[in-house]
Amino acid sequence: MDALVFPNQPEVAAPMARYMKDLFPFCGVKKPQRALLERPFLKESTTLSTEELIQEIFRNYRKEEREYQYYAIDLAQKNITRFSLEELKGLLPLLGEKTWWDSIDAWRKVFSTWVLAHPAEIKQVYHFFYQHENFWYRRVAINLQLMFKEQTDTELLTQAILADLTTDEFFIQKAIGWSLRDYSKVNPDWVRAFMQQHSFSKLALREGSKYI
Repeated sequence: MDALVFPNQPEVAAPMARYMKDLFPFCGVKKPQRALLERPFLKESTTLSTEELIQEIFRNYRKEEREYQYYAIDLAQKNITRFSLEELKGLLPLLGEKTWWDSIDAWRKVFSTWVLAHPAEIKQVYHFFYQHENFWYRRVAINLQLMFKEQTDTELLTQAILADLTTDEFFIQKAIGWSLRDYSKVNPDWVRAFMQQHSFSKLALREGSKYI
């Protein structure tokens, strides 16, 4: 498979980097242009073996510019239903590299999509993240069931939230509120009762109660 090379556009890269607090260098390729450039490579990726694909994901993710991390995650998402549980688990180290909310939330979608296709395996995937020493992984545990609607396992959701209920980390508290807000769209009574039973941070309370 040929390597995708994003063009360098410094006038666009600078504000993109500033938006991400200058944590990562950028080529300067915004999402619509990146999607167009990725399209033929994503199509070709479906012809690779999963072993070759995982190598391609790792190779791109470890490149310097941020667009390559996005591309690597897009490769995983495009091919997610082809992965076995063990192959999915093999992607876990990447979540701890070049980490910020944008990459973590994109990876979360990858793992969530896999779980929706393999609902019997939800607990195994959930435990990749639950009580992890790295709070970014725990954010995935909390938000793993976003958009699951009636398929949400409230036992796992409860466990993930309570484990981090008092964690003094913005991105954890935001995740708690986000997960409750999302589930409240289909089960507001459960969310309302849950929030009355526990003491939430102002951030989680505000986010979680938005629709109830």
